[in-house]
Amino acid sequence: MTAGLEKACHRCLSQVASNAFFVFGLFAFLALPLTMAYVGVKTIDDCPAQPMIPIYLLVGGIVGSLKVMLLLYDITKMRSLLSKSIVIGDDDDDEYPWRQNAHKYQVHIVLSAFLFTWFILGNYWVFSVYAPNFIPPFHRPHEYCRKSLYVFAVFVLALSHSVLALLLCCSFCSFCIQLCTRTSARDDYGED
Repeated sequence: MTAGLEKACHRCLSQVASNAFFVFGLFAFLALPLTMAYVGVKTIDDCPAQPMIPIYLLVGGIVGSLKVMLLLYDITKMRSLLSKSIVIGDDDDDEYPWRQNAHKYQVHIVLSAFLFTWFILGNYWVFSVYAPNFIPPFHRPHEYCRKSLYVFAVFVLALSHSVLALLLCCSFCSFCIQLCTRTSARDDYGED
């Protein structure tokens, strides 16, 4: 990693780790995967029309909770490292002490890839039975899905789509701002 990029990552991680609102936001966000897991367990047999919907909520909730708790642990560790680096000063041999924990980022990548794949599968499972019967029909009792379960699964997917769109927009805007900053920083319009 180049020195400039590494320093930029250091500043970014420092800002995120020291931001209390981000930490409280993660705690608040932890409620969603925990609720997903709870609803998945409670309604495991309540959607014979597509039995993978409660399993989608259960597994997604457990892995999502694990991911958020791992993020909270990493931020707590980062705050500890930052406070030590302020106390010790910059005379330390290792300017970026979290390099030793770089393997944890691989765990984050694997969990994120799994959650993204699970999200795509969840879209298929939920919308493949779009608008199922919410009351078991007399002649086909296995072609229904509990309304609260189905509506919650659609809500989770809609929220996930919204967050994904927001992240993509923010990434695109950040890229555009960096591009404009680099372009305006050049002295193409200098005086002769």
